[in-house]
Amino acid sequence: MTEQRDQPEPLQPLQPLQPMPTDWQRALAVVAHPDDLEYGCAAAVADWTDGGREVVYLLATRGEAGIDTLAPADCAPLREAEQRASAAVVGVSEVEFLDYRDGVVEYGLGLRRDIAAAIRRHRPELVVTLNHRDTWGGAQGGGFWNTPDHKAVGRAVLDAAGDAGNRWIFPELLTEQGLEPWNGVRWVAVAGSSTPTHAADAGPGLERSIASLLEHKAYIEVLTDQDPAEYVRTFLTGNAQQAAARFGGRPAVPFEVFPR
Repeated sequence: MTEQRDQPEPLQPLQPLQPMPTDWQRALAVVAHPDDLEYGCAAAVADWTDGGREVVYLLATRGEAGIDTLAPADCAPLREAEQRASAAVVGVSEVEFLDYRDGVVEYGLGLRRDIAAAIRRHRPELVVTLNHRDTWGGAQGGGFWNTPDHKAVGRAVLDAAGDAGNRWIFPELLTEQGLEPWNGVRWVAVAGSSTPTHAADAGPGLERSIASLLEHKAYIEVLTDQDPAEYVRTFLTGNAQQAAARFGGRPAVPFEVFPR
């Protein structure tokens, strides 16, 4: 007797990515480590700042556990300096650090409070973060396990966008720090998502995004045996071209956008 097997469901065609919102002036990008934004969305940031928009970076850690051959006390100032130089390449002059320990960031009230405080300080309309889900990978399956720091920070960002606007959540932000509630976040955009909904044109800022990631020289040199410039260009252009199929053939930076 021939065994009957269910046929797999056919893969559904991927929907086109919608253009990112443009009717905003201020953005806050919140990630776990130096280089997260450079791998994730620096080409979009370069284009945004060229258009006169303000973007501030907030990092939970200084990436001090990222280089095996360098002790954290020596690594932290090096990676901080590389991050500031990297941000400057794409027009970002303000970079803040929360000083959580690299590799052991935990989702919780303290992290939510610190990010909500930053949102109240900077009053962005757009908040950007990195993939908060368990895996990286394509929307149709597969992928690699995400790191605990990325998951904790990304999820806390999504929650803190609401916390920042509620005066009864973390009231000490007002009474102790004088930070008035800010309910003006209109979107949270997640870079590196396996289920993107929107995209920004990567073309205008692509070369500067390459230069921006190359500022993380100490990290990249221990990450790959390739020539750093070749590695960075291949990685970033490949990602941008992969997204082009869903964005009218244009190289793109994809985001999963959660409206508020």
